[in-house]
This record gives sequence, C-alpha cells and structure tokens, in this order.
Amino acid sequence: SESLVVCDVAEDLVEKLRKFRFRKETNNAAIIMKIDKDKQLVVLDEEHEGISPDELKDELPERQPRYPSRKTFIVYSYKYQHDDGRVSYPLCFIFSSPVGCKPEQQMMYAGSKNKLVQTAELTKV
Repeated sequence: SESLVVCDVAEDLVEKLRKFRFRKETNNAAIIMKIDKDKQLVVLDEEHEGISPDELKDELPERQPRYPSRKTFIVYSYKYQHDDGRVSYPLCFIFSSPVGCKPEQQMMYAGSKNKLVQTAELTKV
C-alpha cells in the first residue's frame, strides 16, 4: 500500500538529502542508505563523490560478498547532456533488492520506500 510506512527517515538524513538535492557541485555523487532494523529508521550508509554509473553499480550489495542479500536505497545525482546542448543534474532514486533477502527485510524496505521518496522529494524512481 502506498500509505504504508514501516520506517521513518532519520532527521540527520532528511537534512543531508535536502542539501544534496540543492548541491552546486557538478560531479556525479551518490548517497547510499539502509534501514536500521532496531530503530526502524532509514539511515545514511555511505556517500560517494565523483562516482560514475559503473562505479556505483559495483557498489551495489549483490556485488559485495560481505553484504549478502542486503537491500539498499540510493539517491544519485549525475550530469546529463541533453540533445540540444543543455546540461542538467537530475536526481535518480534507485532501490536495490538482491535475490535472497529475508521476507522481514523485504517488507521493511517496501514499506519505507514511498516515505523516503516523498521525504527526499524525488521524481525519478
């Protein structure tokens, strides 16, 4: 259900996402988030500056054996060159869900995704 909220977003992460949305830098960057199961909060996991799409792909949990079956939320800002020559820096929301996640994790992430998207005011999911 779209109205279901399982986990809230940590206050410090809300502020970080707001600043990230209005950042002035022109390099690609990513904020990787996870759920703190005990606190039932979406929290910051990692930040990356100057990260290419291929490098970001390599950061996804299913490619990291130390994080087997870990779900992840990512907000990615990248340089986009339009056909008419304009340059923009859209924010893209990425939800990584590796095969083999526990049902409890699946529910927590699925139930928190919409709240995170709304909180970060993201339009490309």
